Amino acid sequence: MFFDPETWVAIAFVILMVLFGYLGVFKKVTTALDHRADRIKAELDDATRLKQEAAKVLADYKARSATAEREAADIIANAKSEAERIATEAKAKMEDFVARRTKTAESKIALAEAQAVADVRAAAAEAAVQAASTILSQSVKGQVADDLLAKGINEVRQKLN
Repeated sequence: MFFDPETWVAIAFVILMVLFGYLGVFKKVTTALDHRADRIKAELDDATRLKQEAAKVLADYKARSATAEREAADIIANAKSEAERIATEAKAKMEDFVARRTKTAESKIALAEAQAVADVRAAAAEAAVQAASTILSQSVKGQVADDLLAKGINEVRQKLN
């Protein structure tokens, strides 16, 4: 039995354990393990706290994002309604402008027509007077012709103008 290497290993192991116990190695190891467990627990607590903070930040971000999306939708809706209002106003102004321009053009056309009619009447009267003057001067001679011609010309001018 004393010649077996396993026996000597067992005896050395027992002596080593007694020596460790005498020197307080077990107490130091358990203390170190306890400190390590406390440190790990603190890290887990920190991780839990950070996770909760991250969840709060995420919730805040989602709320802000939803608010921003609602505001953007409101801005778009307001812009569309404003664009429609502006388009309606522009259409009404354009129709009013066209109506005024049409009325102005019609009045200018009516004025031009009246002026043309007056010019044609004046030209016709002048032509009639010239024709009558020529015909009467060729057919009637003397003082009677001159008096008759002057009287006729004055009457035609008064009636036509």
